[in-house]
Amino acid sequence: MKRNRREFLEDVSSGMLIAGLGAGLAGDLGISTAAAGEEDLELNFGELDSLVGQMQDTPPEKLQPILIKQYQEGTVDLRQLIAAAALANAETFGGQDYVGFHTEMALLPALQMTADLPKDRAALPVFKVLYRNTQRIQDSGLSKTKTLKKVKPAELPAGTDEGPLLLEASRAADMERGERVFAAAMQKSPKHAYNQLLWAVQDNSNVHRFALAHRAWKLIDVVGVEHAHTLLRQCIRFCVHQEPGIQQYVKRRNLTVEPMRAAITRIVDQYRLLDRRAGTLKADDAWLENMSAYIFSHTDEESMDAVAAALQEGFAPESVAQAISLAANHLVLRQDRFTEDSWRSHGATPGVHASDAANAWRNMIGVSTPRNVMVGLLVSAWNCGGSKSFSSYDPLPHAEDLGKLKSTSQEALLAEAEDAIRQNDQKRAAAAIGLYGQKGHATRPAMDLMLKYAISEDGRLHSEKYYRTVTEEYALTNPAFRWRQVTALARVTASAYGYSVDDQKGFRAAGYDEACRLLNVEV
Repeated sequence: MKRNRREFLEDVSSGMLIAGLGAGLAGDLGISTAAAGEEDLELNFGELDSLVGQMQDTPPEKLQPILIKQYQEGTVDLRQLIAAAALANAETFGGQDYVGFHTEMALLPALQMTADLPKDRAALPVFKVLYRNTQRIQDSGLSKTKTLKKVKPAELPAGTDEGPLLLEASRAADMERGERVFAAAMQKSPKHAYNQLLWAVQDNSNVHRFALAHRAWKLIDVVGVEHAHTLLRQCIRFCVHQEPGIQQYVKRRNLTVEPMRAAITRIVDQYRLLDRRAGTLKADDAWLENMSAYIFSHTDEESMDAVAAALQEGFAPESVAQAISLAANHLVLRQDRFTEDSWRSHGATPGVHASDAANAWRNMIGVSTPRNVMVGLLVSAWNCGGSKSFSSYDPLPHAEDLGKLKSTSQEALLAEAEDAIRQNDQKRAAAAIGLYGQKGHATRPAMDLMLKYAISEDGRLHSEKYYRTVTEEYALTNPAFRWRQVTALARVTASAYGYSVDDQKGFRAAGYDEACRLLNVEV
């Protein structure tokens, strides 16, 4: 009789290899601990296994009260809940479900949000994304079959660099080959495997390739290194899964090669970027202003050329990354459709996507090889330069909207901003927060206001990620430009208020009201 994973774990033995790798990684790589003649393809999540199964098997409306009770009793903490949710999501979807991978990318930001909240409300962002996670697992019908199974590493010659092989497998849409080569890379170390993985991640400008890779790497600190493979393999699967669509795009336009791939080949050779060390020249405010304006206003390939020239000139990768981030911020602040039904600035919109992508690469270059630093910044520039939105306006806030504000006190401007958010008045919200920053008021109260609505609203799957993007970019950005990030968040928050994942008016995030009730906090 075939046993399920929970039964199987009861009599798993620990060999020396498994002890060395960790039970999770050993099981994920197909190093079986089953008895002779028995093959068990399910993944092994060790002490998290029961909680993972609970999240996969229980409908969200039944699961939320159970998990909140366990949390209140101290049986589980928020990190354990996020870890189990990440593994449940990865095993179920394998990086191939739109709502699924958006939810996976929201898990770490939700956990990070808890540090910015008072103790009685700290659990709210976590339970919000847990509800979405379980709801999508149940709706998908994959909770029983699951996507991820154990995989046997490819046998490769000693000294093989897996990156080019992963790129080949991705372009051939060969899922099995990609999985096995990546599993071989994981046997060396997670950081080695991650840098090999980036060869495939960098092969297209889709923001989700970047954001998923960024969040998956950061989540390792939460789930444990023994489960790193489960998280990271989603990324190669995403790349392989996306490739047929890329090839259809090339064919429809009668091209011989995907445009960004051709541009990278040309630019890397022209600027000899792989023959040089990264520069150390720190950009001043004037350079950042000019470079960000250029990227914002030029095409994807022109933006990539400009970044390559800056790297060749010796500008530090961090300065180049900041310029790209500021260019993405322009996209949020300059969208110029404000009529009620014609345009939103939240969710999957060009500015939010470009900002999240720039933030992802700004993080990833910090753990990248020299090659991946150079190529990653080129891809980031292409993504931002290609993320065009309606942009004939000057950036928010506008002088006419600033002139309508009657008080410059901290309390009055926060109240004005909150009222504008609840009225979906993007221009007024941006004006109130823009002026708030100009007057030098404390940052934290403004961010607390945005955080409140990042938790209660759906934001078309992007509210957690974008809140964290702005939080991180504010901390890393030169003081002259920091408040542009918070102003953009105010605009996006006002756009998102009351809208469902389907952009229908009159909805809060699913499960939020009940979570407030169960946690005994105000809705």
